[in-house]
Amino acid sequence: MKHLVVLTGAGISAESGLSTFRDKNGMWKTHNAMELASIQGYIRNRKAVLDFYNARRANLLTVEPNHAHRVLAELEKDYRVDIITQNVDDLHERAGSTNVLHLHGELRKVTGSKNPNDPACIVTKSLEEPICLGEKAADGSQLRPFIVFFGESVPNMTEAKRICEEADIFVIIGTSLVVYPAATLIESVPWKIPCYIIDPGDFYEQDLYGFEHIKTTAVAGIDILKQKLAELC
Repeated sequence: MKHLVVLTGAGISAESGLSTFRDKNGMWKTHNAMELASIQGYIRNRKAVLDFYNARRANLLTVEPNHAHRVLAELEKDYRVDIITQNVDDLHERAGSTNVLHLHGELRKVTGSKNPNDPACIVTKSLEEPICLGEKAADGSQLRPFIVFFGESVPNMTEAKRICEEADIFVIIGTSLVVYPAATLIESVPWKIPCYIIDPGDFYEQDLYGFEHIKTTAVAGIDILKQKLAELC
């Protein structure tokens, strides 16, 4: 069974109704990322950061996986599929994908402020319940979102690189390749395997070297991808 590795970004979840961050109408056009999504901002004003992510958590309750999410899950019938996502939502999981690696954390989970990557502190918390000041993790520190803030390392990058190195087919969906270090994952993809990118945006030619660009949205492009995969067989 061929190993299909898919890197997804905000563009795939945007079509379910979740705001992107860096697009022209993205969240960082109206919100200060360094105040609301950085470790420095969290140290300065924990309440503001908790309020911001509580709103993101509540919003996740209002959306559903879209056609692109569901097709990726269905591809597990014919491929060994690994999804590496920059997204912090759980739409891939809700669509039925079983191998999802989150680079930037997960909105459904919370952790401690002292050591956010301590497995003993990482727990699932109902999206209906806000994270409150004074609420403690297992190590006694303030509970915080299980999110990789700006200024923090991305602990799952090593595993993500390993997965990319083992790909037989590599696909990018809904990311502009400007978020680092995630954008460097394409450097770990084996030479001359089939590579595709589904995104309506424009790219420098050197960024897409070796990729076939399906220049449309995730929902519109996923069936085109499915057909191209079938033609590889």
